[in-house]
Amino acid sequence: MEIPLINLKEQYKTIKEECDKKVIDILSSANYIMGDNVKKFEKEFSDFVKVKNSVSVGNGTDALIIVLKALGIGEGDEVITTPFTFFSTAESISFVGATPIFVDVDKDTFNIDSSKIEEKITSKTKAIMPVHIFGQACDMDEINRIAKKNNLKVIEDACQAVGAKYKGRNAGALGDIACFSFFPTKNLGCAGDGGMIVTNDDDLATICRGIRTHGSGENGQKAYNIINNIINNEVQLDESKDNTIYNPLKYFNYLIGHNSRLDEVQAAILRVKLPLLDDWNRKRRDNAQYYSKGLSSTGLITPIEKDGMTHVYHMYILQSEKREQLVEYLKENGIATGIYYPVPIHLQKAYKELGYLEGSFPIAEYLSKRTFAIPMFAELKTEEKEYIITIIERFGKTYE
Repeated sequence: MEIPLINLKEQYKTIKEECDKKVIDILSSANYIMGDNVKKFEKEFSDFVKVKNSVSVGNGTDALIIVLKALGIGEGDEVITTPFTFFSTAESISFVGATPIFVDVDKDTFNIDSSKIEEKITSKTKAIMPVHIFGQACDMDEINRIAKKNNLKVIEDACQAVGAKYKGRNAGALGDIACFSFFPTKNLGCAGDGGMIVTNDDDLATICRGIRTHGSGENGQKAYNIINNIINNEVQLDESKDNTIYNPLKYFNYLIGHNSRLDEVQAAILRVKLPLLDDWNRKRRDNAQYYSKGLSSTGLITPIEKDGMTHVYHMYILQSEKREQLVEYLKENGIATGIYYPVPIHLQKAYKELGYLEGSFPIAEYLSKRTFAIPMFAELKTEEKEYIITIIERFGKTYE
C-alpha cells in the first residue's frame, strides 16, 4: 500500500466538476486579475473568519511582508516570534529590515511559549508574531495581554490554521491583523499560490490594499492619506475598470508598494472549497483521534489539543527518539512522512549573524530532532489509517 503525506488528487476528485467549470468560465471571460471572484471570495472569507476586512494577496509570505510594511515596521525595529516554524515567518521580518527576536516554544503544543515573551521586549520591539503551528492556536489571551501592556501589535501567522478556533473564536480574529496561506497543501489550498490578510482595522486594511498593488490607484491614494493624516479621504473607488487589460488609475502611485494579487482562477477554486472546509477539518480531527487512540500503546508522543482549542491538524505530528529509523521503516512500507522542521530558524545559516548557538532555544532544538508528520488529509480511508498504525506497531516490536 502506498499512502502519500497529503492526497490532493483525492480531494480534487470530489470537486472536479465544479472547479473545472469555474476555471473554464474564467478563461472564457478573459478577466483574470482582481475580478468578481476575488471580490466575492474576500467577502466570503471575512464572513468565515468573522472579521471586517479580507485583503487577498499572492501568497502567505507576501501577506506577512505587506502587513509588516503597513504597520510601519522596518529598519531598527524588532518583532518577537518563534524559531520553530517555516522560514517565511522570520524571513518576512528580515525582508522589511527589522530583526526577528526568537522565543522558545512549548514542548506540548510546539507554539511560542507565552511565559517567555515579556523578557524579550526592548525599546525596539514593535510587534509579536505568534504562529499557530500545525493547526492549533497559540495562548492568545496572554499574548494579547502582554502586547496591550507594552503597546505592541499582534500579527497572527495563521498560515497553517485556517478554521482553527481559540475559545470559540476563529484563528485570524485573535490579534490586530492576521495572515493566511492558500498553498496547495494547506487545509484550504488553491491550485498554485495564494494568501490572505484579515483585520478588523479598516485603515490598516486600506493600507494593505494600497501596498499590494504598487501603492497605486484609489487604494494607494487612500492609504497615502491615512499614513499622512490627511483628513479628507473621500476617494471614490471605480469598480468598472478592467484590471486585466487597462486601468489608467494604476499609473498614479502614492506609496512604494508591492505586486501581490490573488488571481481569478485561484479565487474561484477557493470559493468552491471554502464551504467544505469545516467538514474537511472535522474529518481531519476524526482522523487525528483515530491515530491517537490506535498509537496509544506504541510509546510515541501524540499531539495534544489544549482546553478551549479546536485543532485542525494541518499536520499530525508524532515524536520519537528513533525518528530516523522509524521514518525509513515507514518509507520502506509505502508510507510517506515529513520532518517539520529539521533545523530551527535560529540555527539556519541565513541567521548566522544573529549569533545564536546550539542550546539557545533547547525546546525548539529538542523537537527538531524528534518530530515528524504522518499522512493527514480529510480523505484518509480507514484501511489506510489501520495500515499506518499496524506498521508503526510492527516497528516498535522490531526495534524495542
